Amino acid sequence: MSDSINIAHLAALARISLDAQTAVNAEQDLRNIIAMIDEMQAISTDGIEPMTHPHDGTQRLRADMVTEDVDPERFQANAPETAQGYYLVPRVVN
Repeated sequence: MSDSINIAHLAALARISLDAQTAVNAEQDLRNIIAMIDEMQAISTDGIEPMTHPHDGTQRLRADMVTEDVDPERFQANAPETAQGYYLVPRVVN
Protein backbone atom coordinates (compact mmCIF):
# COMPACT_ATOMS: atom_id res chain seq x y z
CA MET A 1 0.00 0.00 0.00
CA SER A 2 1.23 3.48 -0.80
CA ASP A 3 1.91 5.92 2.05
CA SER A 4 0.26 8.70 0.05
CA ILE A 5 -3.32 9.75 0.77
CA ASN A 6 -4.65 12.17 -1.83
CA ILE A 7 -7.02 14.24 0.30
CA ALA A 8 -7.76 16.66 -2.56
CA HIS A 9 -8.94 13.74 -4.72
CA LEU A 10 -11.06 12.29 -1.89
CA ALA A 11 -12.59 15.71 -1.23
CA ALA A 12 -13.43 16.08 -4.92
CA LEU A 13 -15.09 12.63 -4.92
CA ALA A 14 -17.12 13.63 -1.86
CA ARG A 15 -17.87 17.00 -3.47
CA ILE A 16 -16.62 18.94 -0.46
CA SER A 17 -14.06 21.69 -0.15
CA LEU A 18 -11.42 21.58 2.55
CA ASP A 19 -9.12 24.35 3.68
CA ALA A 20 -5.43 23.50 4.13
CA GLN A 21 -5.60 22.82 7.89
CA THR A 22 -8.72 20.68 7.60
CA ALA A 23 -7.05 18.66 4.83
CA VAL A 24 -4.00 18.06 7.05
CA ASN A 25 -6.27 17.00 9.94
CA ALA A 26 -8.31 14.72 7.67
CA GLU A 27 -5.17 13.06 6.34
CA GLN A 28 -3.91 12.40 9.87
CA ASP A 29 -7.31 11.03 10.91
CA LEU A 30 -7.31 8.68 7.91
CA ARG A 31 -3.78 7.52 8.72
CA ASN A 32 -4.88 6.79 12.31
CA ILE A 33 -7.91 4.83 11.09
CA ILE A 34 -5.79 2.80 8.66
CA ALA A 35 -3.24 2.08 11.40
CA MET A 36 -6.02 0.87 13.72
CA ILE A 37 -7.40 -1.40 10.98
CA ASP A 38 -3.91 -2.79 10.37
CA GLU A 39 -3.62 -3.58 14.09
CA MET A 40 -6.99 -5.33 14.07
CA GLN A 41 -6.00 -7.34 10.96
CA ALA A 42 -2.93 -8.61 12.83
CA ILE A 43 -5.04 -10.18 15.61
CA SER A 44 -5.41 -13.94 15.28
CA THR A 45 -9.03 -15.03 15.14
CA ASP A 46 -8.34 -18.73 14.69
CA GLY A 47 -10.82 -20.85 16.62
CA ILE A 48 -13.25 -18.01 17.25
CA GLU A 49 -16.81 -18.75 16.15
CA PRO A 50 -18.48 -16.07 14.04
CA MET A 51 -21.46 -14.47 15.75
CA THR A 52 -24.49 -12.64 14.46
CA HIS A 53 -24.70 -10.32 17.45
CA PRO A 54 -22.29 -9.49 20.29
CA HIS A 55 -24.96 -10.04 22.94
CA ASP A 56 -26.34 -13.46 23.88
CA GLY A 57 -29.82 -12.18 24.67
CA THR A 58 -32.81 -12.51 22.44
CA GLN A 59 -35.04 -9.68 21.43
CA ARG A 60 -38.44 -9.49 23.05
CA LEU A 61 -41.13 -9.53 20.41
CA ARG A 62 -44.74 -8.59 20.87
CA ALA A 63 -47.39 -11.19 20.24
CA ASP A 64 -48.50 -11.33 16.61
CA MET A 65 -52.15 -10.48 17.17
CA VAL A 66 -54.72 -8.54 15.18
CA THR A 67 -55.34 -5.28 17.03
CA GLU A 68 -57.85 -3.61 14.71
CA ASP A 69 -60.32 -4.50 12.02
CA VAL A 70 -59.88 -3.20 8.49
CA ASP A 71 -62.93 -1.39 7.13
CA PRO A 72 -62.34 -0.95 3.38
CA GLU A 73 -65.41 1.24 2.96
CA ARG A 74 -64.13 3.69 5.58
CA PHE A 75 -60.63 3.83 4.05
CA GLN A 76 -61.93 4.18 0.50
CA ALA A 77 -64.48 6.86 1.37
CA ASN A 78 -61.93 9.62 0.65
CA ALA A 79 -60.56 8.04 -2.55
CA PRO A 80 -61.47 9.79 -5.80
CA GLU A 81 -62.47 6.51 -7.47
CA THR A 82 -62.90 2.92 -6.34
CA ALA A 83 -64.41 -0.20 -7.83
CA GLN A 84 -64.95 -3.65 -6.30
CA GLY A 85 -62.73 -2.81 -3.33
CA TYR A 86 -59.82 -1.48 -5.45
CA TYR A 87 -58.47 2.04 -5.77
CA LEU A 88 -58.70 3.29 -9.35
CA VAL A 89 -55.76 5.41 -10.53
CA PRO A 90 -55.03 7.09 -13.86
CA ARG A 91 -53.07 5.05 -16.38
CA VAL A 92 -49.52 6.40 -16.65
CA VAL A 93 -47.88 3.77 -18.89
CA ASN A 94 -49.09 3.09 -22.43
